[in-house]
Amino acid sequence: MKKLFFLLVIASTLYSCGGGSRGELIGVQPREDWIQYNPYGMNYIHFGSFVMGGNDQDVPYAQVNDKKRITVSAFYMDDTEITNNEYRQFVYWVRDSIAHRYLGEAGIGEHVIEEDQYGEFIDPPIINWEERIEWDGEDERMELADMFLPEYERFYRRKEIDTRKLRFEYYWVDLKAAAAKSGRDLDLSYTNTKGQSNAIQGHSDRSQFIIREVINVYPDTLAWVHDFTYAFNEPLTEMYFWHPSYDDYPVVGVTWNQAKAFNVWRTQILSEYRIGNGETIFQRFRLPSEAEWEYAARGGLQNSPYPWGGPYIRNILGCPLANFKPQRGDYVDDNGTMTVDVMSYEPNNYGLYCMAGNVAEWTNTAYDESVYEFSHDLNSEYQYDALADDPPALKRKVIRGGSWKDVYFYLQNGTRTYEYQDTAKCYIGFRSVMSYLGRGKAGNPEDWN
Repeated sequence: MKKLFFLLVIASTLYSCGGGSRGELIGVQPREDWIQYNPYGMNYIHFGSFVMGGNDQDVPYAQVNDKKRITVSAFYMDDTEITNNEYRQFVYWVRDSIAHRYLGEAGIGEHVIEEDQYGEFIDPPIINWEERIEWDGEDERMELADMFLPEYERFYRRKEIDTRKLRFEYYWVDLKAAAAKSGRDLDLSYTNTKGQSNAIQGHSDRSQFIIREVINVYPDTLAWVHDFTYAFNEPLTEMYFWHPSYDDYPVVGVTWNQAKAFNVWRTQILSEYRIGNGETIFQRFRLPSEAEWEYAARGGLQNSPYPWGGPYIRNILGCPLANFKPQRGDYVDDNGTMTVDVMSYEPNNYGLYCMAGNVAEWTNTAYDESVYEFSHDLNSEYQYDALADDPPALKRKVIRGGSWKDVYFYLQNGTRTYEYQDTAKCYIGFRSVMSYLGRGKAGNPEDWN
C-alpha cells in the first residue's frame, strides 16, 4: 500500500508540473516514427534541378519546348509502365464491387457490412471483401445476371461480363479552385480518413469544391482497329488485354481520365491497408507532371537527348535501345513489331524501363504551346480540368516518350506532344508517381531503394 501511495504521489506531481513536458513546448506526443519506404514497384527519384526542353534540332519547327532550368522535388515513380495485369486488378476490383452490392441487396451471404461494431447503421454499406464471390454458384449466378451481356448480344451464347457496366465512382477536392476563391474570413475544415483536419479557408460551403466523377474503367480494346484503318490488328483487339501472354505488356486503350481513376483506386487500396494496420497513410498516387516525367527520363544526365544518354539509338554492339519505328515500313529492326514486355531493353540511371518508346505516356499536364514561358521554375506544372462541353483545345494533355509506332524524334527526352484526354489509343499508356513526404532521402544513393 505504501508503494502504491508513493507512485500516486509521483504521478500527481508530474501531472501538476505539466506532465512529461515539464511545462516546455514539445509538441503533441506521442507521434509515430515516420519512415517512408519505396512503394512496391516504384523507384525513388531524388530532388534536383535540370534544364528542361529540347536538346536537339526541333524537326517540325514547332518551338513548343524552349529550354528552361527548373527544380523538381523528390518523388517516387513506377519503374515500368502499368501493365495489362496490373490494370486488370483495377477492373476486377470494380467488377467485384458491383457484384458485392448486387448480392448484398439480394441478401445472399455477408457480401456487404451494414452495421459497425457498435450496431450503428452504415450508409452506404461497406463491401465485405473477405466474402468471396462464387461466380459459378447457382444462386449467385442468378442474382448477378444483370451484370452479363443480354442473350441477344452474346457471341456463340458465351456468358460474358457487360463491360459497359464497370463504372467507378470517386471524389476529389479541387484545391486550386478553393485557393483561387479563398477570402480568409472563414475557416472550414474537412477531415481525412485518419481523422486529421485539413483546412479549406475562406469558404462557408466546401461542397462546391468536391468533384464527383463516374467513369467506365474497361480499356478500349478496339483501339487496335480504329487507330489503323488499313491494317489487320484484329488479333490484338481480341486478345491483348485479357490473354496471359500479354500480362506484362503495357496497358493501352486507356484514356487520361481512366488513368486518373486508376490512381485514385490505387491510393484507396493502399490507404485502407495501412489504416487497417494502424499506420499513417502515404501521399496519393497520381500521373506525373510533365517536368517530373522529363526529369526522371533523363536519369540524372544533363542535356542528354535520350534516357540512356545519347546521341545514338543503338549500343556499341549495334543493338537497339528502345522499341520504336526505325524507318519507314520497318518495325522489327528494334526486336519488336508493336508493344513489348515493359522490362525490355536496359533501364536508365534511375532504374526506369522504357522511358523512351514502347508506349507514349500520359502526364498530368495540360498542353499549352507557351507553357515554358509562364510556368514556375519550382515544380513547374500547368493543370486544367476540362469539362465535357469544353472545346477540344482545352482537353489536350501532354504525352511523353514516344511509342512503338513513332520515329526516333519522339523518343527524345525534351520532345513534347499531346493527345485529347477523352481519347484512347493503342500506343498510349501511363505510369504513376507519388510525392516524397519531406526534403528527400539523404545518404548513399545505393540505400534509396
